[in-house]
Amino acid sequence: MDIEINEELRAYIDPLSEDEYAALEGSLLAEGCRDALVLWGNVLVDGHNRYGICRKHGIEFRTVQNTAFQSMDDVRLWMIDNHLGRRSISDYQRGVLALRKKDILQARTAAQAPAPAASADASEASPVPQGGAAAEPARPPLATREAVARAARLSTATVGQIERIQKAAAPELVAAVKSGTISISAAAAVATLPAQEQVVAVAGGKDELRRAARQVREKKARARPAEEAPQGEGGEEPADLPPESTDVGELQGLVRALRAENADLKRKVANLTVALKEARGPKAESRM
Repeated sequence: MDIEINEELRAYIDPLSEDEYAALEGSLLAEGCRDALVLWGNVLVDGHNRYGICRKHGIEFRTVQNTAFQSMDDVRLWMIDNHLGRRSISDYQRGVLALRKKDILQARTAAQAPAPAASADASEASPVPQGGAAAEPARPPLATREAVARAARLSTATVGQIERIQKAAAPELVAAVKSGTISISAAAAVATLPAQEQVVAVAGGKDELRRAARQVREKKARARPAEEAPQGEGGEEPADLPPESTDVGELQGLVRALRAENADLKRKVANLTVALKEARGPKAESRM
């Protein structure tokens, strides 16, 4: 069978880093290709890296057909769920994949909804349930940010930050997030800047990105007390407003931002700890 490579599917999941690719290549050379490549007809769905390495080194591999796929969206959803189940992907990748799943499911639900005219006819023909209240239409899966966060195993705040990055971040800033040069929360702050300023910050490296994120947060913190402060007549601030309130608001904003970054770092450390234990497990057992 001639395996067909669909470029869209190959690019649908972020590529491995150089270190990850080298580790996979070493594993395949040492142990062979243990997991079968997943196909949909002739199209390769899962195992693009393994397929390339096996062909390069003449390593034998097996294939398996997934007969459940009915459309390309089925394939995409399977790929998303398959990768969300892995521990090795980053929090940013988890959020992006969960948001993609939401978009696919919502589009599918909208396409399956009855046309307005048909819906009106059905409402006239169908009796109203006892009690007088018509049943609400079913909501599509992942209809809320909370549902997306659960699917990605992230906080709702992190999902919101990823959405902001996707909508407003320059490609250079997105690449910096993917590489781990900048945290998700800091990137979301930098993404509020004009695109050219984002590019300049990325070019300046990690320290410049941190400085840019800090400036955005400080500016937002300074603006918040002015927006929330009670207004006197004519829109003037009351005379008894303490002058140090702006400093307090600024510090509170910085504390919130630092707590969000701390939570992100704790999750990453936990994931790395689990991955390290799993990687050491077989070796530790072999020594026993």
